[in-house]
Amino acid sequence: MDRNARSEAATAGRAAAERGEDGSVVDGSVVAGRFEDGNSEAGRFAERFEAERGRLRAIAQRMLGSTGEAEDAVQEAWLRLVRADPAEIGNLPGWLTTVVSRICLDLLRARAARREEPTGEALPDMVGDGPEPEREALLVESVGRALLVVLDRLGPAERVAFVLHDGFAVPFEQIAPIVGRTPVAAKKLASRARQRVRGTAALPPEPLAGHRRVVEAFLAAARGGDLADLLAVLAPDVVRRADPAALGPGRALVARGAGTVARETTVFGRRARYGAVALVDGVPGILIAPGGRLRLVLRLAVADGRVAGYEVVADPARLAALELAVLPG
Repeated sequence: MDRNARSEAATAGRAAAERGEDGSVVDGSVVAGRFEDGNSEAGRFAERFEAERGRLRAIAQRMLGSTGEAEDAVQEAWLRLVRADPAEIGNLPGWLTTVVSRICLDLLRARAARREEPTGEALPDMVGDGPEPEREALLVESVGRALLVVLDRLGPAERVAFVLHDGFAVPFEQIAPIVGRTPVAAKKLASRARQRVRGTAALPPEPLAGHRRVVEAFLAAARGGDLADLLAVLAPDVVRRADPAALGPGRALVARGAGTVARETTVFGRRARYGAVALVDGVPGILIAPGGRLRLVLRLAVADGRVAGYEVVADPARLAALELAVLPG
């Protein structure tokens, strides 16, 4: 670890060591000093923590779906490491994985208890054309927009078990104490989550692939905002329906005809940048999810290789009732 990194570790050590585990005041300089010395066991732990930071951040991002919260969880793990006795930590990567996962599990449970639902909120670009914040855009790129949405629908323990096992090959023997289950029960949690993430297609493979191609072409045309491309993928008598919450004031809930639908879809293109194709009730549709947070779902009907109609779902209750899953790459 270089001098700057040791200095940061020492600062964190002082902050973390103001009180001990029992709440009593302790000498922060003693704890901080252990981490300033790169030759001490504690100093070597600090170096190894920095080597693990990227992996821990990736775990927390997938569990929490938020870059900021993930960074906070990793920092909290560091503070707990500062307070810990190095002699009692046999496997540092495993210890850190457990600590970060438990922090994330607590946050997920608190989130579920609050029943905070982001669905139904106004899209961030309803009045502007600003892109996603860079950190959230990077998260979406690394994890996948549709996967972030589907993960957000899992129960806290399911999400933790699935992310650890399927994403980072953590054995169920290590996952079990994190989620408070036996290894067999932890395996069932991950299996149930895996099934929800993958979903079940309502169409045979060939029609499913054809439907998906049309939906992907529609999304690409909407993103590009090119009227000719949209007209090429829309059926002449296409019908667009929408929940009131999805439209601005004065907009018709129903639009008919390729010309009318294509022109209004060029405006929708600002939202399309946040779109991802996914299974919606077993059929390919589009999720609009800035930063991986679901706002709208487009359910598309396809006939003869074109979009025969689509519905924009924005009502929170209707969104919650939809079965969403990730399409294979």
